[in-house]
Amino acid sequence: MSDSKLIELTPFGLYCPKADIFIDPWRPVDKAVITHAHSDHARWGMKSYLVHSQSQEVMKLRLGDEISLQTIEYNETLKINGVIISLHPAGHIPGSSQVRLEFQGKVVVVSGDYKLEDDGLSEAFEPVKCHEFVSECTFGLPIYKWQPQKEVFEKINHWWRTNAENNRNSVIFAYSLGKAQRVLNHLERSIGKIFAHEAIWNTNQALLANGVKVLDVEKVSAEMSKSTFNGALIIAPPSAMGSPWLKKFSPYRTAICSGWMNIRGARRRRAADAGFVLSDHADWEGLITAIKATGAEQVFLTHGNTAVFGRYLEEEEKIKATELETLFQGESTNIEDD
Repeated sequence: MSDSKLIELTPFGLYCPKADIFIDPWRPVDKAVITHAHSDHARWGMKSYLVHSQSQEVMKLRLGDEISLQTIEYNETLKINGVIISLHPAGHIPGSSQVRLEFQGKVVVVSGDYKLEDDGLSEAFEPVKCHEFVSECTFGLPIYKWQPQKEVFEKINHWWRTNAENNRNSVIFAYSLGKAQRVLNHLERSIGKIFAHEAIWNTNQALLANGVKVLDVEKVSAEMSKSTFNGALIIAPPSAMGSPWLKKFSPYRTAICSGWMNIRGARRRRAADAGFVLSDHADWEGLITAIKATGAEQVFLTHGNTAVFGRYLEEEEKIKATELETLFQGESTNIEDD
């Protein structure tokens, strides 16, 4: 992957041989640096984990209290075998980080997943100058162009208000880590009551314990009757779609928040009443802007439209681009709960 061998791709994942660490490995290793706590990046079985401090309790929630976990702050540095390691904001979800590696003047940055728009929840994306940049390109096609989130949340609140005025509850499906909290923080509370599925509520508590400012709403419990809700908004993971759990909210309308709602017909294929285009990943222009801001001479592309985006970088931006076959998924087209 790199002539200097500061980082290389192995069957276990991205590896820095000089520091003997892996970044977001997909198989058990001794030392893992984790960009963020989504399940395709933070997997069980590592002997030790290094993450940003905001990911501490979520990592324990997902992987168990017994894991060996070290946390650092953004821009704090560690030195292992001469390699300087630091974490920098990725803007993807709370605690999401880009991993900067420096050795003898050469800098490589592994971005994990990222977005450029400041969502008011995560630490905003910070461009990091480097020679080589490992970038996702989940939405690496020109058709993907996000609206400002203010406009998206105006639509979500209007949809909820309309449902409430017609004596219907509103159920929004969103990833339990990151997307759900982003939605919660931008809801217009005057419309009605807000509730969360247990998986999202548990995630909220973990984030709150690490100082993340999340709207702390009531958890849906088995004891609650239909009369409890009455025009409420309930936020749930995609895994709850079509499940018996929804019956207690009847009559209700459903919506999905995902970047894939940008595709014509995506909402209908998932049998939801509404779809809102809201992604925690960079769109086409965001990817280009982020990569150019790094000044990288070489870009390695993972998960997404790597071929199309790589060709664009080489032909139009004159940046050398190489595709990497990884197990990272980005924002799943099946929008399964992450």
